[in-house]
Amino acid sequence: MPKSKRNRPVTLSKTKKKPGLERKGKVVADIKDAIEHYDNAYVFTYDNMRNQKLKDLREQLKSSTRIFLAGKKVMQIALGRSAADEAKTGLHKLSKFLQGDSGLFFTNLPRDDVERLFKEFEEHDFARTGSISTETVELKEGPLEQFTHEMEPFLRKQGLPVRLNKGWYFPAIYACLDLTKQNTCKFSLVDAGVVELVANHVVCEEGKPISPEAAQTLRLLGMQMATFRLYLVCRWSPDDFEVYKEGLAHLKANEDDDSS
Repeated sequence: MPKSKRNRPVTLSKTKKKPGLERKGKVVADIKDAIEHYDNAYVFTYDNMRNQKLKDLREQLKSSTRIFLAGKKVMQIALGRSAADEAKTGLHKLSKFLQGDSGLFFTNLPRDDVERLFKEFEEHDFARTGSISTETVELKEGPLEQFTHEMEPFLRKQGLPVRLNKGWYFPAIYACLDLTKQNTCKFSLVDAGVVELVANHVVCEEGKPISPEAAQTLRLLGMQMATFRLYLVCRWSPDDFEVYKEGLAHLKANEDDDSS
C-alpha cells in the first residue's frame, strides 16, 4: 500500500510565522505605544475614504497625532475589550464603537481643536463605481466640444450615443519664406472631426448607484461627486468619556449600508 502524502512530518522549528500575524502584532504594539504617549483617544468614522488624502492628513498632524486604520478586532485587543484587560482605565469603552468604517485617532491636541478639524475637514474627489450619485447629470444632444475626435471610440464604450462628424481645416502656415511671393507658403490639412451626441444621454441619476461607465464619464467631464469627510464617534481621556451623536449616527448608517 503506498504511503499517504497527507501524513508528512512537520518540523516545528522550521515553520515560519505568518506575515499577517506579524503585521497584526506590530499594530497592537504601535497602538499600545500611542496609548502611553498621547493624552486623548478618539474613534472616528468616515465617508468616501481616500487613502492619499488620509496620508496627507497624517503628515500634516504627525507632530501631535497618530491615526490607525486596521482590523477592528486587532484594535480592540490593543485597547482592551473589558475593564479586566484594558490598557488604561476606561479605554475599553472605545472598543465597542470600533465597528464598520472606523479608526483610532490618538492626539495631544486640545479637544476644541480636534472637533474643529473634523468639522472643517472636507476633500472633494471623483466618485467611484457603486457610490451614490448626488445629482442627475444629463448631456444634451449636440456637439461635445470638450472632447477631441480621438476620444469618440472610448466615449461610445461608455454608453454615450456619439458619432464623429469629420471635417478638414488649415491649422497653420508651417512655412512661409517670402510673403510677397504666392507659391512660397505651404499649408497643411488636418482631420478635425467633431464628436457629436446624437441624442440626450443621462449619465447618472440622483440617489442611484454610479455605474463603471458613468464613473469614467464623470471623470472625463471633471465632475467631482465624492466628498471625503471624517466624523468623531467618541472621545476618551483619563478624566472622562464622551459620545458624539452625529458621528454615531454616521457609523450606524454605514453599518446598515454594508449589511444591505
